[in-house]
Amino acid sequence: MITVTPQTDVNKRELNRLVEQVFYKSIELLGGLHNLAEYRTLTWLPSLARACFAVVLKNEYLKLDNEIADFLGITLNTTRNILRADPDKALYKVEHLDELTEEEKKSLRVHVAGGIAKLAYQKVKAGEQAKAVAEYGHEMAQQALEYCDAPWAYLVLKHTKGVDYPIDSSEALLEKLKDAPISEFKIEEVVQKLEYPVVSPAELLKKIKQAIS
Repeated sequence: MITVTPQTDVNKRELNRLVEQVFYKSIELLGGLHNLAEYRTLTWLPSLARACFAVVLKNEYLKLDNEIADFLGITLNTTRNILRADPDKALYKVEHLDELTEEEKKSLRVHVAGGIAKLAYQKVKAGEQAKAVAEYGHEMAQQALEYCDAPWAYLVLKHTKGVDYPIDSSEALLEKLKDAPISEFKIEEVVQKLEYPVVSPAELLKKIKQAIS
């Protein structure tokens, strides 16, 4: 992953965290690494990473085009091409990669990266994590809970494994938890109390804990 040294008004940790989420979501929108390898477009990844930084810097930190160019060490023209890219057109091109020549794929790199990064940013901000990231977070949370004193939390994670986040309704969550052997509280009542959407496993546990406190 590309790293940069932010200016004083940019929180490096927050910037990198959001950029990584957008980057992983972008790869997912492109069909995953396997798809990129199949179409010989793995060389797009550096451009995609830069595009994710550019989109986040523009939308989260309101950076000017020339500031973003300096920030990433790319030309002003490249920066503008990234930020002006059309997400719909980029997605269309991705869906028709098999119709393009190798030269056409190379020329599309910046425009596709910019459009996909924009679309991924919108989805991440709407609460849609990349599935790989969500599954990893779920696994890490579940492993940690094996050593804690909250058996209900472990059971919640176990029975919601594989669920798609964000969870938008109590019905979707109850379907996963209705058979969980949780004796500490009535799961149906708790699920109804939660505020939706729930965007991650960690937030799910936090909201349940607040509901039963």
